[in-house]
Amino acid sequence: MSTRLVQINMKAQDDSALGRFWSQALGWGMDSEGPGVTNLEPVGFAYPDPTAVCIDIIARPEPKTVKNRVHLDLATTSPAHQAELVARLKDLGATLADVGQGDVPWTVMADPEGNEFCVLEPRPLYRDTGPIAAVVVDCADPREMARFWDGAMDWTLHEVTDDFAGMRSAQGVGPYLEFVRTPDTKSVWNRVHLDVRPYPGADVAAEEARLRALGATDPGIDQSTISWTILADPEGNEFCLLTPA
Repeated sequence: MSTRLVQINMKAQDDSALGRFWSQALGWGMDSEGPGVTNLEPVGFAYPDPTAVCIDIIARPEPKTVKNRVHLDLATTSPAHQAELVARLKDLGATLADVGQGDVPWTVMADPEGNEFCVLEPRPLYRDTGPIAAVVVDCADPREMARFWDGAMDWTLHEVTDDFAGMRSAQGVGPYLEFVRTPDTKSVWNRVHLDVRPYPGADVAAEEARLRALGATDPGIDQSTISWTILADPEGNEFCLLTPA
C-alpha cells in the first residue's frame, strides 16, 4: 500500500481572486467544484497524474499571520526568463518578500494574500518539472521528514542530508517535494498543506493505520462533516488522506 502527492491545499480569504492569480501565474486552468473552492490544474490534465501537483484553494475567513511552512518554488529556464517571470508576477499582484533570505540568486515573493513563494534562478535539476519546480516544506529535521514521507508515499528519495531532503514521483516527472531545515518552529495550523491519495482499490482505514504506524498523529480537528482524513506528520504539519482514485 502507498499514497502519492496529488495536490496542495491552500486557504484563502478570497479563493476566486487567489485562484485567478495562480491560474495566470502558472498558465493553468481554473475551475470550481462548489462555493468557496477553486481548483487549479494544467489545461488538458487527467487527474491524478504525477506530471503535476494540482492546487485546491479553499475559502477561510482567518487572515494569514505567520510565514507559511509550505511554499512553492517556480522554475525558470534562463536569467531572462526569471526576470520576465518576476515582472509578470508583479503585474498580476505579487510583491517582493523578505523572509531573511539575504543575498540569494532566487527571488522571494508573496502572492496577493501574502503566501510566500520563490522564483528560482535556472537550475538543471528542474528543467523538466513544469512551472512548479518544487513543493518545499520547512522543518526542524529533514532526515526524519524524509523517513516518514518516503514510507508514506511511493515517491523516490533522491537526496538526504542534515539540512535538506528531496524526493520526486517514482515516474521521474513533475515537481519535487523538498524538506529544508529552518530555525523557526510550527506555531499555528498550516494555511498550505499536502493532500495525498491512495491508489484505486486501497483500503483507506488500513492506509490510515499504516501512516499512523510511520508516525502520523491526530491533529485534533473536528472531522465529523468530511469524507477524508486529516492527519499530521511527525513535525505536526497537517495533511489530508483523500479517498482512493
